[in-house]
Amino acid sequence: MTPRWRTVAQASGLAAPDGTTRPTIFAEMTALAHATGAANLGQGFPDADGPAWIREAAVDAIRGGANQYPPGRGIPELRAAIAAHQLRHYGIELDPDREVLVTAGATEALAAAVTALAGPGDEVVTLEPFYDAHAAVIALAGATHVTVPLRPSSGGFRVDTVALAARVNERTRLILVNSPHNPTGTVLSDAELDAIAAAARRVGAIVITDEVYEHLVFGARPHRPIATLPGMAERTVTISSAGKTFSLTGWKIGWATGPAELIEALTAVKQFLTYSGGAPFQPAIARALTEGDPDIAELRNSLAARRDLLIAGLRAAGFSLVEPDGTYFVCADASPFFTAEVRDGAEFARALPALAGVACIPLSAFCHPGSDTAGALASWVRFTFVKDEATLLAAIERLAQLTPRPTH
Repeated sequence: MTPRWRTVAQASGLAAPDGTTRPTIFAEMTALAHATGAANLGQGFPDADGPAWIREAAVDAIRGGANQYPPGRGIPELRAAIAAHQLRHYGIELDPDREVLVTAGATEALAAAVTALAGPGDEVVTLEPFYDAHAAVIALAGATHVTVPLRPSSGGFRVDTVALAARVNERTRLILVNSPHNPTGTVLSDAELDAIAAAARRVGAIVITDEVYEHLVFGARPHRPIATLPGMAERTVTISSAGKTFSLTGWKIGWATGPAELIEALTAVKQFLTYSGGAPFQPAIARALTEGDPDIAELRNSLAARRDLLIAGLRAAGFSLVEPDGTYFVCADASPFFTAEVRDGAEFARALPALAGVACIPLSAFCHPGSDTAGALASWVRFTFVKDEATLLAAIERLAQLTPRPTH
């Protein structure tokens, strides 16, 4: 029998032929960046810490004695702040005591949700490419991962709704939706959300939404939680976190919200993962969610400017790309730079730190090996713009030295 850790490693692309595990693509590219002195546009973490006043609130909480186990569901102040946030931004009404669960980041919320609500014999549908943790937690639950392609177009990466309708069936237990989407930066349209909701209602599936980039949206298309659609509040678990919203990714304060019976199921699993944590960070994030809207707007505007800077630099260097509506990332087609030695996005990403002093991530790392989507996106790579302007300018200057193949 294959140990479950091995199944998880295989699902996330980390299983080596000798039975060991490989480092993640993020760790590999970061190590290459360090070894070569490359500008690291691979792993998506901010160069700058979040607002000073939020950090000081955590310091005050430490000094005030918030250093022991907080309640397993999260402190009341934070649960109330999360409920108020959902009402203020989206009109979603929640009972903070029964319909809100604080977690160790969104990743724990995802792990608790999938393992609580799916198991062997169930299918979990996600978009592809997918954030690597989605594949890992599905494997951890022993469920079967089924994917629906996102296809690049002039209007962004768009859901293949024909494949969606075909692949959601009576075995589908969960549909895991990520919007704004990592790695592509797409924000799902109303029509796409309606199609997903209709598919879930048709087969009685539960929807889990990963909305950690909910406030980092730059285009005309706003973020719309699927829980706001007709008939979806009662079958949706919404997951988000403070890490991306306030540039405090190391604090690992996330949450899940939804119907009381589903949150009860998540709590049953979550209490045996971390039980609780982040004691001094929870009151700080409660204040951030209540008072931090101006800080969110400032970050969004800053990221939009850095996004535009990177897009212009990539295009000037010879990349074709899809403009992202949100997140930290721009996806670009690297095929103009392929050679006899560099034949796809993965080889390009591994060569780029030495070639040009820049690190990126191949988009195929977010796909099942050998899948149709992995083949269609084999030439694509992902760059992050959640770096300071000096790093972005250095990367753009270095990328400009690349020589694209002549076109005929």
